[in-house]
Amino acid sequence: MNSMQSWNWNRARNNNYAVQIDRIRVAAYCRVSTDGDEQLGSFESQKLYYEEKIRKNKEWAMAGIFADEAITGTKIDKREGFQEMIRKCLNGEIDMILTKSISRFSRNTPDTIKYVRMLRDKNIAIMFEKENINTLDMNGEMLLTILSSLAQEEVESLSSNVKMGLQMKMKRGELVGFNGCFGYDYHQDTKTITVNETEAETVRLIYDMYLQGNGCGTIAKRLVELGIKNKRGTVEWHDHGVMGMIKNEKCKGDVLIGKTFTVDPISKRRLANMGEENQYYIRDHHEAIVSREIWDKAEEIRLKRAKPKLMQTTGNRERYTRQFTFSSMLECGYCGHKLSRRTRHQTTTTKKPVWQCMNATKNGIDNCPNCKAVDEVIIENAFLEAFRLLADSFDDVLQSVLNTIEDILKDDTELKRVKQLEKDISTIESKKSRLTDLLIDGKIEQKDYDEKKLSFQRKLHQITEEKAYLEENIGQQKNISRRMSQLRQTLENENALDEFDRIVFESIVEKVIVGGYDAEGNPTPYKLTFVLKCNQTLKVDNAKADYRANQKGKKVS
Repeated sequence: MNSMQSWNWNRARNNNYAVQIDRIRVAAYCRVSTDGDEQLGSFESQKLYYEEKIRKNKEWAMAGIFADEAITGTKIDKREGFQEMIRKCLNGEIDMILTKSISRFSRNTPDTIKYVRMLRDKNIAIMFEKENINTLDMNGEMLLTILSSLAQEEVESLSSNVKMGLQMKMKRGELVGFNGCFGYDYHQDTKTITVNETEAETVRLIYDMYLQGNGCGTIAKRLVELGIKNKRGTVEWHDHGVMGMIKNEKCKGDVLIGKTFTVDPISKRRLANMGEENQYYIRDHHEAIVSREIWDKAEEIRLKRAKPKLMQTTGNRERYTRQFTFSSMLECGYCGHKLSRRTRHQTTTTKKPVWQCMNATKNGIDNCPNCKAVDEVIIENAFLEAFRLLADSFDDVLQSVLNTIEDILKDDTELKRVKQLEKDISTIESKKSRLTDLLIDGKIEQKDYDEKKLSFQRKLHQITEEKAYLEENIGQQKNISRRMSQLRQTLENENALDEFDRIVFESIVEKVIVGGYDAEGNPTPYKLTFVLKCNQTLKVDNAKADYRANQKGKKVS
């Protein structure tokens, strides 16, 4: 057995289905050209290659050859051959997949990670021949680590077109991401809203009570007493919901589009838009529920009441934001709630930020008695220790995988293909021009002209689409190459992370679990577990003690 098959196949022989298999069932996956003639030749040549390769190995048995058109590289759900192969894997019919390269398997990094993990959990290996990587061994694990850190940049690039489309819709005044608000009915087909008269009466009541001096809490309580139902059909009202209605410009017939935006296309976290992205305000967009005068009076009252709170650091932006590095990233190891940031006074002039379980701070310490407030610097120091462990433990494998990925990025096949497509476009344009001349000269019938022209247009559209996709991918590769260089420099330089680096932290960490238990079952509130994006974990048993030891060491030196 060659080096590409050197792991323990006993555990890869479909243990999930308790079936005794004498030979390893091997499938092959390939992507072929979208051109008709080239497609047939490409598939036949790849089919013969894999049939011969599998036949020559006496330990292998053919489990099928699956193929899709090349243009569907980023669209997993459009790849019927790929989906059929995955179904057979999950049904226990395939033990190993052969494919020419990572890019042939999928050009979308998150999808590559998803399916590699899915199949690895079933003990099914993917062999990337060009890179000589087996997803069940250490190189495969390290590949996932690196790809995970690069995934964000790729998804950000892919999402840019979607973002541009949404901006155009906003400019036209279309409601983007809107699913209705109390007082209005949203019509999905026309993307418009109309007044719901039953709910509108409640909205007017809320404004009347607010102008009479009632607070939002009092109004909410009164709505419950009256038995008025909310948008969900339940008699449940809260002060923040009432305040949202008071502030909502839609009640006076206007609309502000772009109140929030997605700051991270992988985690889908949203941020309150405070000028980072364009917003569009449209007056008299739809029918108003209250007059502009009533709305303005309510707004004046709201601003007067809110004045003392304007200097607070918490508020609406805190709900959506990643203003702080650890926002939404810290999870209580005892109750599972998120941790929130608070500021403690060390002296009359100095403050220090700490993070504590929101369950304990909001509902009382009895609801999470084992948690402790953890200084922000302790978490930062713990990450530095964890990162050094990661770099040390993967040193040899890391270098191998980094080199492999950089070799992939140097491949100029796509650039050559773009140049060929440019020639094809030029050729088709020339043919279209000659076709028009033939029609003008009366050498071709109108019907034949229309058929030929339609054929050229379809071909031109297909080529243009492929060219745009390849050019976008080339741009992504340049971004990934730059990020690879930064990552290599960080990991190779022993002194690169003497200080906490937010970019490095966010590129490899999925979340941090704060608090846990020791071997005897005793609570250890300063135990930090870093869950990486590659599904690995790094543990620091006593982050507070490590931080103090580190500080003492600095004083001694």
